[in-house]
Amino acid sequence: MMSLAWPLFRITEQAALAAWPQTGCGDKNKIDGLAVTAMREALNSIAIRGRIVIGEGEIDRAPMLWIGEEVGSGIGPEVDIAVDPIEGTRMVAMGQSNALAVMAFAPRGSLLHAPDMYMKKLVVNRYAKGAINLALPLAENLRNVADALGKPLERLRMVTLDKPRLQPAIAEATRLGVKVFALPDGDVAASVLACMQENPYDLMYTIGGAPEGVISACAVKALGGDMQAELIDFCEAKGDSADNRLIAAQEHQRCAEMGVGINRIYTLDELVAGNTILFSATGVTGGDLVKGIQQVANGVRTQTLLIGGADRTCNIIDSLHSW
Repeated sequence: MMSLAWPLFRITEQAALAAWPQTGCGDKNKIDGLAVTAMREALNSIAIRGRIVIGEGEIDRAPMLWIGEEVGSGIGPEVDIAVDPIEGTRMVAMGQSNALAVMAFAPRGSLLHAPDMYMKKLVVNRYAKGAINLALPLAENLRNVADALGKPLERLRMVTLDKPRLQPAIAEATRLGVKVFALPDGDVAASVLACMQENPYDLMYTIGGAPEGVISACAVKALGGDMQAELIDFCEAKGDSADNRLIAAQEHQRCAEMGVGINRIYTLDELVAGNTILFSATGVTGGDLVKGIQQVANGVRTQTLLIGGADRTCNIIDSLHSW
């Protein structure tokens, strides 16, 4: 797998470079389409027998790398791929921060194979490993994480997303005195930041996309952190209505076909088996995890975070691309 580190890094770079010129255009699908095309072309040029096990696009009806799609040259190692061509298409469309092109590789059969639907996620760093349980209320998890870290609740820092579906969780954490950092989008970056050695957050709790959850799990596993996740249907995430019940019924059917359970809690080892993982995230717009693409006199600069699970390495790669 380590021989694929450079190709993977180049794939997320190419996706970011394809999307970046459209920053501020207001068209999310156009941005996703450019990144998807760049990723597919790059994937099909490398010596792997790859399979997309979880991808982005079904919820938003956006361009996507299809779940189950076979990619690569057809020779080489068998690889499971989790992908979000642009995590934060809205941020790119609106010229906002923290958009990434992200992808993870693992040996065939290592990654959770699930539909693109909503997922509840709880992430902590290595010092709170074993202290989380999604079956318990959020308040109890916050107390357990604080105890594991040797902190009072008033010093605990939770990162989440600023979404209507998360307002009850934000209110609950705030009542306990926990400091809450609510980001507009970007739970992959938040998950990784919660596990970094000099981390700005103690835990990440959110309800977001399942593709971002599996991609995050790869980085969390490689960084020695801990994570639990639960697939939830559209009604639970967005509210009960006739239209939402129809979407939820379709999700239940897809989950049954793929052999995964809704409202079943998955541990980190069930999300990602083994440690032979590669994770790559290239910044599109500037953010807390990596810098965004910057135009310079003779081209553009990119910055990529490349994490290898087998050797526990975390690399920041700065590249200059000449026109």
